[in-house]
Amino acid sequence: MIVYMLAGSLEPTRSAHGGIFGLEIPYSAYPAAYAAKIALTILAMVVVWAGYRRYPFRVSPLAILVGAVGVVLWIGICRLNLEHRFLAPNGLGWLVGTGERSAFNPLREMADQPGWAYAFLAVRLFGLAIVVPVIEEFFLRGFVIRFAVDGEAWWKVPFGTVTPVAMVIATVLPMMMHPGELFAAAVWFSLVTWLMVRTRNIWDCVVAHAVTNLLLGIYVITTGEWHLM
Repeated sequence: MIVYMLAGSLEPTRSAHGGIFGLEIPYSAYPAAYAAKIALTILAMVVVWAGYRRYPFRVSPLAILVGAVGVVLWIGICRLNLEHRFLAPNGLGWLVGTGERSAFNPLREMADQPGWAYAFLAVRLFGLAIVVPVIEEFFLRGFVIRFAVDGEAWWKVPFGTVTPVAMVIATVLPMMMHPGELFAAAVWFSLVTWLMVRTRNIWDCVVAHAVTNLLLGIYVITTGEWHLM
């Protein structure tokens, strides 16, 4: 997750260059920056693959249902634009701005190179629907929530165990990670926390996340609402 976040700091948005240590990356270089982030993240995942294998892979139909319901909730809440309605008037518009999405449409930005445009679109969907669900769910529910339950021996805490504090953290932390979609994140991650408690299976959480992200990606490509990605 650390590798993913650090590499993600290099991603430019339309209103700001990406970069660290004085390095500036123009918006047109977003595909290269994103592909590098995914490649580095996959490398890090390979290094710790033994940790993923500790959890037997099994998936319940409920995970798929939660993922499908989740994308409807996410899109619906985002379209209400609640952040701008309630936060901006109270001087918190800067918080929403920190969550600006890249909104990079390869079909438009790379129209003169359609082959590369579709290749990057495939990479984008792979990162969105495969890489992100694994690293976020294992970080949030495999580590953070269990650490909140018992910080001294979190690895001994059975998966799916929660306390009131852990449940609050499971919602607040993802909201901080999605400042541009605070309300959608609050609802969606609470829903998946419910799934975690219900099935006590981390792969159900991963699959629900993957289904939501894949359907979101398809929705964005179909409708052109790239601000959601």
